[in-house]
Amino acid sequence: MTTVAWRLHRRRRWWLVAAAVVLAPVVVVAGLWPVTPGVHDAGSLIRARLGAHGSPVLTTLAGSDKVVRALVATEDSRFYVTPGVDPISAARAGVALVTGGVDTGAATLEQQLAKNLYFPQDTGLVDKVTEAEVALKLDAAYSKREILLMYLAVVYFGHGYYGLPAAAEGYFGAQPSALTWAQAGLLAGLVQAPSAYDPIEHLGAARLRQRHVLNRLVATGVITAAEADAAFAAPLHLR
Repeated sequence: MTTVAWRLHRRRRWWLVAAAVVLAPVVVVAGLWPVTPGVHDAGSLIRARLGAHGSPVLTTLAGSDKVVRALVATEDSRFYVTPGVDPISAARAGVALVTGGVDTGAATLEQQLAKNLYFPQDTGLVDKVTEAEVALKLDAAYSKREILLMYLAVVYFGHGYYGLPAAAEGYFGAQPSALTWAQAGLLAGLVQAPSAYDPIEHLGAARLRQRHVLNRLVATGVITAAEADAAFAAPLHLR
């Protein structure tokens, strides 16, 4: 084989690999769509979960809700532009799987909601793939605002507080709409690890996490650095 022919062969091979990488997710999504759970019962699942724990139902979110903005900035900064699964994070996870490296791909809010409602015990790769498929279904069936409402209605904040209303009342004796940036930053930080960042038992760790959330709000242009510093210095008024 001549040098030119070899280069053409190698180029065709890379195009085939690239095409396979692009088309594989499409094939997987199409194949799994009919056999993965539907999501039109999400609301009833949330009401049942809240009823089992005696938690109030979150029915609306203020347009400028601080917890929403803190949550998006920290957990899923591309939330409004992804279809339920973040292609960039998914690519990182795929590379880690192939190379044996550390998976740094963060789950979107839709994926977290899918896990919370449909796969609370998931552990393996098959469960993760199915969870991602259901996240796509959630994004297709509901608006971004509805997904945020469902997420904050049911997510666990520690100390038996399921959902934002229970957490806001339990920790601060306040309604969600009345929370300060200091309080919103603390609550948004809790969803990743409610026990580890428990502000009652581990206030130091909770404060470090709160600082991270405030920094993410600055990085995403929601608040200024001065506003973040003021929020971090403000009293929490924990109950």
